[in-house]
Order: sequence, then C-alpha cells, then structure tokens
Amino acid sequence: MQEQKIDINLSEEVAQGIYSNLAIITHSESDFILDFVALMPGLPKGNVRSRIILTPQNAKRLLGALNENIRKFEEKNGRIAEKHNDIIPIMGNNSGLA
Repeated sequence: MQEQKIDINLSEEVAQGIYSNLAIITHSESDFILDFVALMPGLPKGNVRSRIILTPQNAKRLLGALNENIRKFEEKNGRIAEKHNDIIPIMGNNSGLA
C-alpha cells in the first residue's frame, strides 16, 4: 500500500498549546468527548480549556497511538510513575477522568 502524504498547517497560536492537568472523558453511542481542564491547586473549580470530539473508531486509534508513544517514551526515559492518590473518582458509567 502506498503511503499517503498529508499537508498539515500549524498556526503560531495553536502551536503554543493549552495547559491541562485533568481530562474528563464521556461518550455516547456515536461520539467520545474529551474535555481538557486546567484545575489549579486549592481551588474547587476548573475551566475546560479545550474540547475534542471523536468518533469511536478515532478514539480507539488515539488510544493505540498514545499507548505506542508511552511505550517508546518509557523505553528511553524509564517508567512513568502514577500517583493514584491524585486521581478524582470516576462518576457515572459513561465518563472517566484522567
């Protein structure tokens, strides 16, 4: 199969990125919704900084790409430590926090 080239433009504004330290994931039968939140220490309220809506197929592709990149990162830099005590409990059957 021939590799397809894609021309992607990245504006300066988007290239700056958006800081997020919490992701809230919800889904319906047709969409996965990822809300990226900036939650400041000591404050009970955060702001959604960005929302990404994906098809279930693209959500699964994203999961695979993240797993592959984390594997490569850990091979080079060592295991990423997980702090389970910082994770807010998952609420509901169709939402999760990361």
